Amino acid sequence: MANLYISNSSKKKELKPKKETVDFLLNYSKALSVTKYQKMIFETISN
Repeated sequence: MANLYISNSSKKKELKPKKETVDFLLNYSKALSVTKYQKMIFETISN
């Protein structure tokens, strides 16, 4: 069964995202704050 998932992994597509996309994702990750309290998880974006 594992061979089915591994056989197509040799096909790699090189991605070339735009600079705006990379900047957006970096800024989003910088603003994202994850807080764990007891059994709850809070995600806050501080923008």
